[in-house]
Amino acid sequence: MKILYGTGNQAKLGVMQRALKNLNIEIIGLKEFSGRIPKVAEDGLTPLENARLKATAYYEAFHIPVFSCDSGLYFEGLSEEYQPGVYVKRIAGKELTDEEMIAYYSGLAKRFGKLKARYKNAICFALDQEHVYESMADNLSGEAFYIVDTPHSRRVEGFPLDSLSVHIDSGLYYYDRKETNPDELAMDIGFYEFFREIL
Repeated sequence: MKILYGTGNQAKLGVMQRALKNLNIEIIGLKEFSGRIPKVAEDGLTPLENARLKATAYYEAFHIPVFSCDSGLYFEGLSEEYQPGVYVKRIAGKELTDEEMIAYYSGLAKRFGKLKARYKNAICFALDQEHVYESMADNLSGEAFYIVDTPHSRRVEGFPLDSLSVHIDSGLYYYDRKETNPDELAMDIGFYEFFREIL
């Protein structure tokens, strides 16, 4: 089965392809389509609302099974005005580049000290018009980690905040931990389990 992952982010596509490689499906991305790709207003209040908006729009455009994901970033102990939530890349209405994201979030860590953070992830999968599956279950989200003020020298395009992410227990950047494959930092086994249960 061929399934469209509703993203133009090649790094995210690669992570999901690796995560789901043991299922009998082929994951393709938006860049494989030459026609008009809908611009989806991600104006939901939660990651699940945004995932649903994207999956619905891409299914209506391409009429193939499609899933979309969205994330929110939440900091422990910071007031609401500093919570990115679903606006991780959009600050004060501006869409940030990878480098601008690193500068902004490292600046927050300089101001408040290292920030205890956690992503909350959501997925919506439209198999067809009658069968739509979605989840924002806890097993889709990664562990808590620190955002720090000094970026790691390594960068992976599409995952700018990984360069600021530090493992809480070891105090090491995720990129420096032997136990972790840095290319799969954003992946969680929950996505595999989500598809395995449906398919």
